[in-house]
Amino acid sequence: MAHVTSIVYRPKKTGRPQDRYERVPAERVQLAPFKGIVGDQKGGSTKRQLNIMLAETLAELGEEGFRVAPGEMGEQIVLTGLDPAALAEGTQLRLGGAVVEVGILRTGCARFEMIQGQPRGRVKGRLGVLATVVTGGEVAVGDAVEVVTG
Repeated sequence: MAHVTSIVYRPKKTGRPQDRYERVPAERVQLAPFKGIVGDQKGGSTKRQLNIMLAETLAELGEEGFRVAPGEMGEQIVLTGLDPAALAEGTQLRLGGAVVEVGILRTGCARFEMIQGQPRGRVKGRLGVLATVVTGGEVAVGDAVEVVTG
């Protein structure tokens, strides 16, 4: 069964280190509709509310030399056991008590290249997806993940 493996976020009013993404681990968070993780610096009304990746992809990237500890790829939520096809744009996923809608693929940026020390082209199509929060609620590590629509 698919489930939430990791949750990290960037607390508001924290610095922006040059050599890493600022992320702190959380066992549970509250997702706010059309905002993202409550208390997250990245939260807002854009389509970049959440960065979601699959644990299986992170494992592959780790074998290729990328740093993949929680948050090191810029992700916020990691899922395990989910069919990658479920991350198609427009699919809605229930994560614990919240529902998110999958948006576009993450592409990486110059900051990603600087932090990882590798070109973003090496991860094309494998950096997970951006998602928006459709229905707010609590999400915890270990919560089941269910495809609602898609």
